[in-house]
Amino acid sequence: MHMTCAQAREFMAAFLPLVADMPNDRDLVLAPPFTALSSMAELCKDSPVALSSQNVHWEGSGAFTGEISPSMLKEHGVSYTIVGHSEPRKYFSESDEQINHRARSSQANGLIPIVCVGESDEQRERGEAERVIRRQIEQGLEGLDADLLVVAYEPIWAIGTGKTCEAEEANRICGLIRSWVGSPDLVIQYGGSVKGGNIDELMGMSDIDGVLVGGASLQPDGFARIANYNVA
Repeated sequence: MHMTCAQAREFMAAFLPLVADMPNDRDLVLAPPFTALSSMAELCKDSPVALSSQNVHWEGSGAFTGEISPSMLKEHGVSYTIVGHSEPRKYFSESDEQINHRARSSQANGLIPIVCVGESDEQRERGEAERVIRRQIEQGLEGLDADLLVVAYEPIWAIGTGKTCEAEEANRICGLIRSWVGSPDLVIQYGGSVKGGNIDELMGMSDIDGVLVGGASLQPDGFARIANYNVA
């Protein structure tokens, strides 16, 4: 819940020149609040930036106050949808079944879902991380086309806590996710305290295809550094 439309326009004015020469071997997607999507769509034309929503409902219309449908998002130039993010899971008790409905509706309407999975600090401490993530994968990805999907591993315990998930451990979990889904070409992101100081190491890992960036995406310079990562 960051940036008004005016602030989003100011951000883009500073950010777009910094990624104008971004290598063409990567995709760059921004996920502003719903209210800024229309403004952002105009600014993203003729740029390397695509748009994602921060959530989506599984129905096309109806009495679902506070929700937004795939067709509403597509009208504003959206190509991706984030579903199952740790915050809706935590604050609004999103279930894996609901997340699956959102993701399947996204694919059925020509949007690419970014399905987030990850364990809490307590679950990791109890040795349940792999079981929890595998359940989220099996239930949340049921019936989805792996070729039109992004999975984001975001360990909840490494988000805004000062704790860090080492690149090797993040890569290990991403590798497990790839094996559980059974698709070698599945796009898997890592999210959790991603910043300019660790992006090159993360992107050098064998099973990490991209990153889901939170707080570090709010500053144009810092986020451009991430988008323009360099793997030797």
